[in-house]
Order: sequence, then structure tokens, then C-alpha cells
Amino acid sequence: MLSYLFRRLLGVLPVMLVVGIFVFSLLHLAPGDPAAIMAGDNASEANIAQIRTRLGLDRPLLEQFASWAWSTLHGDLGVSMFSNIAVTTLVQQRMGPTFSLAATTMLVAVSIAVTMGVLAAWKAGSLLDRAVMGLAVTGFSVPVFVVGYLMVYFFALQWRWLPVQGYVPLSEGFWPWLRHLIMPSFALGLAYVALIARITRASMLEVLAEDYIRTASAKGVATMPMLIGHALKNAAVPIVTVIGIGVALLISGVVITESVFNIPGIGRLVVDAIARRDYPIIQGVMILFAAVYVLINLLIDLSYCLLDPRIRYA
Repeated sequence: MLSYLFRRLLGVLPVMLVVGIFVFSLLHLAPGDPAAIMAGDNASEANIAQIRTRLGLDRPLLEQFASWAWSTLHGDLGVSMFSNIAVTTLVQQRMGPTFSLAATTMLVAVSIAVTMGVLAAWKAGSLLDRAVMGLAVTGFSVPVFVVGYLMVYFFALQWRWLPVQGYVPLSEGFWPWLRHLIMPSFALGLAYVALIARITRASMLEVLAEDYIRTASAKGVATMPMLIGHALKNAAVPIVTVIGIGVALLISGVVITESVFNIPGIGRLVVDAIARRDYPIIQGVMILFAAVYVLINLLIDLSYCLLDPRIRYA
């Protein structure tokens, strides 16, 4: 187990290095000058050059990357060019709404999708199976912002069941916090429900065709214990894998969803930073997202050892 963990940790280092190089290069080679944006439309070339010097943008790219990478390794993501506030402080201020949205989305998606996938596999070929697969295709095809606007129109504007937008911290009450997260969580989670349900169905169908499942059924094992205790347990590896892949989609979906529902999270912070070309914020958040994604995938890999002990010896 320790050897397996060590190999996975070694694989994280080159991944993060490549991500860091890509993020830094992509932002600095893109058109636009943050110094010119900060100086304003009527600024002279001398003023712009002075701002570039103060921000360190006049140094060679390699030197800028080395300085940024060294600071990042020490937990310093830099300082915003416009607000002059540390990026770590800005991220901490916005982390609550984003974490709440991500947690509720994954909870909704996994609980609904796994249930739908198991039932569809159990009733393969039936009307229930076709309905689940039809919903899965639809959910994966419709963009998040379209679902979001439709939910706002019906649930908030027409029926007035839920608030249109905004976010309420959990400290102000569980129900106000949950009411503001119901629509964005379902809008963002629909794509994950579709993806996870399809993989769950396919994996369950493969396991249900195994001899030990037929033997358990012949011995009179009840349907639900057989589906959950025998089939779902042995079909869990592909399901856990696709849940980990869904984290990457969740990161991109959070940015759109927070903009649609006006949630003051990290996604909104990134959108505002991109509009102003605030390099430190963009770089810091992207490298943070990459680190979270790599960490979650590492945890997913480690969970394989619990689900299938043969993997640790591979």
C-alpha cells in the first residue's frame, strides 16, 4: 500500500509542473496589457512603463516564472494588481460559497445518479431504463446556463418558490442557506447526473451478468441486498472513476453557475480577474483548482485499493 501511494505521489509532481508552465505561458502570451488597463485610456507610455516596472512585467518571462513558481511553492499566490490584496485572502473570502455549491452539487448528483443507474440496470430494456437513458442524454446535452435560466424563469419568477440569485452563509440558518443553493446545485448537477447514471448502468449490467449474481439470485437473496451488497460493490471502481472525472467538469461549471445565479464565489472572482487581466488572481486560482483536481484524483486512486485490493499489487 505504501509503495502504491509513493508511486502516485511521484506522479503528481510532473503534472503540477506542466500545469504551472501552461498556466503561466497561456496568460502571458495572450493579448492585452494589465499595465495599460490599470493606467487608463489617457495614460502616457511613460506611466504604463512605470506600472509595468512596478508589477515586474518588464522582466524576462523565465525570471517571472521562476519567481512566481518559488512563491507558489511556499504558499504565496501573489497580490492582486488592482485591489492590492493577497490572492490567498481573496480566495479564502470566496471559498465558502464555492465549497457549498460544489458539495451540494456532488451530493445531489451522486445520490440521484447512482440510484437511477442501478434501477435502469435492474430493469434493463424496460420503460424505466429508456426513460433514465433519455434523461441522461438530455442532461448531458443541455448547457448549464440554459438549465439555470430555465429554472430561474419557472421556480423563481413564475412560481416564486425559490430566490432568484445570491448566497446566504450557513451561519445565518440552514434553510436560507439551502434555498439559495437548490437551483444552482440542480442546474450544475444535471450533467453529472447524466454522466454518472450512464456509467453506473453500464457497470451494473456487466456485473449483473456474472455467475455469482445468478447464484445469489438462485439462492433466494433479496433483490435490494443483491443489487447493493453484491452488484454495486463490485461495480464501484468505474463509478468512482467517473465521479473523479466529474470534478474537472465541476470546476468549469462552477464559474458559469456562479455568474448565472450571482453567487460571490471563486468562479466570479476568476471572471472579474479575467476581465481586468489580473494575472496573480488568474494564475493563483487556476493552480489551486489544478491542485484540488490532482488531489481528488489521488484520493480516487487510493480508494481503488479499498474497492479492489488487487490493484495495489499491480
